Amino acid sequence: MSGRLTIHSAGPMVTVQDMGRSGTLSLGLSRGGAADRLALIEAAALLGLSAPVAAIEMAGMGGVFSTDTPTRIALTGAPMRATLDGAPLDWHGSHLLPAGARLEIGPVTRGAYGYVCFAGGIETHPVLGSRATHVNAGLGHRLAAGDSLPLGPDPAPDTPAMALPVEDRFSGGEIRIVEGPQTRLYSSAIRARFTETGFRRSTHGNRQGVRLDFEGEPFTAEGQLGIVSDVIIPGDIQMTGDGIPFVLGPECQTIGGYPRIGAVIPADLPRVLQAAPHAPLQFRFVTLEEADAAFTPEAALLKRLRAAAEPRIRDPRDIADLLGYQLISGVTAGDELKGD
Repeated sequence: MSGRLTIHSAGPMVTVQDMGRSGTLSLGLSRGGAADRLALIEAAALLGLSAPVAAIEMAGMGGVFSTDTPTRIALTGAPMRATLDGAPLDWHGSHLLPAGARLEIGPVTRGAYGYVCFAGGIETHPVLGSRATHVNAGLGHRLAAGDSLPLGPDPAPDTPAMALPVEDRFSGGEIRIVEGPQTRLYSSAIRARFTETGFRRSTHGNRQGVRLDFEGEPFTAEGQLGIVSDVIIPGDIQMTGDGIPFVLGPECQTIGGYPRIGAVIPADLPRVLQAAPHAPLQFRFVTLEEADAAFTPEAALLKRLRAAAEPRIRDPRDIADLLGYQLISGVTAGDELKGD
């Protein structure tokens, strides 16, 4: 049964996101979509879906939500404080959201972007092949109290709640990068200093990109004022005119003339975009062969995560209708065969 999602309150940057748009760079439109694409694949695995669907992305702060029909949900991405009618919910898991129940999601406890995904997906009208909000391009809008969104039907509403173990990608750490078209404009000494520098994720950042804070001299490239503009993609590490690095995100510009010292490999980009302010980041150049080896196609990744998901163990004290369950099967009185 299809339904509707009601937004009772929302943080400052709560939007609808999916895996983004492809083939739109020639239109001057970047991919957009979820900042943490892996979170949507994890949600699909928890819900037993064949592909990721449009979900709610929450930057830093969540909101209060309800639906008019029961549906399963998955909570993925950066852990956030979540309750269902006042009862706490585990993150990185799926849950049944009864009709009319209030799902309250508070601030992140680690990381930057949390997600709530509905089993039937959010079925707003696609634009250029995607339901993703692209704030910089004016596609869609930030969600606010009073908004109502259509939901698709839950394909398997009786599926038990699931849990998924995930590696920590919300605390920064080592980030692998590859060389790009302007890497060699930086001297070997500056490239070495870049990889030796301990960066921290700045408080300045959004879906367009995040600034890297550091101590020391800026990173300047030879002839950087004469670079011809060319294609920009998420993950590029672009320097401002005064030598400050930014890692570009899903809503980055499509072309640019500022130099780029390298690009974060797709496998590690969620770790950068999910880093909370002041989280440490250290960069390491790898070869294209190493980058290729670290890449897993999304279909294969979803298959692997579905295999890793397992039924969530519930505390019996949290099951209000416990006595209504058939806890033991196959029990007999013991004398059925006496007459044979």
